[in-house]
Amino acid sequence: MGAHRDLPANYDRFFHALGDRIRSYRVENGMRQEDMIFYGFSVRHWQKIEGGQPMTVFTLLRVSETFQIPLDQMLAGLNHHLRKRK
Repeated sequence: MGAHRDLPANYDRFFHALGDRIRSYRVENGMRQEDMIFYGFSVRHWQKIEGGQPMTVFTLLRVSETFQIPLDQMLAGLNHHLRKRK
């Protein structure tokens, strides 16, 4: 079992929503996961990003730069996933 599975549920939801958003940026740009090698990501690493595995701030900044999307735009609206459900 990976460490990300031990995250609180709200963090897990956040990273999955972020991964979905990143996937949509890639698809909108007509790119395949294999194309991300050109930007310095391995295919496996990219699969983990899109799969919702937690990432470092460094990786998040690299993704933002790759798609030339401001970080605040990339994260906009995702904070509701961080609210704890009762």
